[in-house]
Amino acid sequence: MKKSLMMTTVLAGIALGSSTVAAMAGALMDRINAGESIRIGFANEVPWAYPGEGNAPLGFVNAYVLGVLGEMGYDNIEPVVTDWGGLIPGLQANRFDMITGGMYILNSRCENVTFSEPMAKVADAFIVQAGNPEGISTYTDFVAKNATMVTGAGFNTIEAAMKEGVPEAQIMQVPGPTEILAAVKAGRAAAGAVTFFTAQELARNSGGEIEVTDPGALPEWTQNWVGIGFRHDDADFVAAFNEAQAKYLGSDAMLAAVAEYGYDAKVLPGDETTEWVCGNR
Repeated sequence: MKKSLMMTTVLAGIALGSSTVAAMAGALMDRINAGESIRIGFANEVPWAYPGEGNAPLGFVNAYVLGVLGEMGYDNIEPVVTDWGGLIPGLQANRFDMITGGMYILNSRCENVTFSEPMAKVADAFIVQAGNPEGISTYTDFVAKNATMVTGAGFNTIEAAMKEGVPEAQIMQVPGPTEILAAVKAGRAAAGAVTFFTAQELARNSGGEIEVTDPGALPEWTQNWVGIGFRHDDADFVAAFNEAQAKYLGSDAMLAAVAEYGYDAKVLPGDETTEWVCGNR
């Protein structure tokens, strides 16, 4: 009787241990182990991440992620394109497995997303009509001049502007960069708030109608770090991704892969960790 009870207890312990190990594997690892694709989610954000022919994943964040996944031995990748505002909801709804769209690591996002360690440090800037007729160079200029700022729905610049005192009524939210550019060109907004990378791209394709303000005019706290977003349940995969990223980030192969999109060694993230960024941004 005692032997039987002891054996039952041992078997129960083994079963519990097996269940605990299984519980540690997230949905993404389950997909990979089942031979399914890794679905990467991104919006149309040139030069960060955007679709090419047949939704081919272009942009420096996609190029970077493909490089890290290659380090991990994964090449079964499926691109999923959505609006910027649909990235976090789509991740949570399991429509894709990671966000490669070039998302800033922010405290408010860390509540809903587990980020990889940073892969870039980036500044914001404004696009304005040539000559900057409204004289916009900082968020506080919108307050002083009672001017309208346009930006994308879900962009970090909404939070930044409101922190600097810009009333919500003066912030026009549109789907993305194309609409931001159109609003500034038409004079519906004094300036468009975007990342410096995006601002340069929009100005380059504006036929001389648009220029970019100095990102150095903005306060230091508007400097941001970029991470790859995952579901909280996929912590096991994130740990493996970070390990591969540590080998790939800043390597000659990585810098060659992203060079065509304007990413160079000056954009490397430095020594700050995601834990620090989540607590300070």
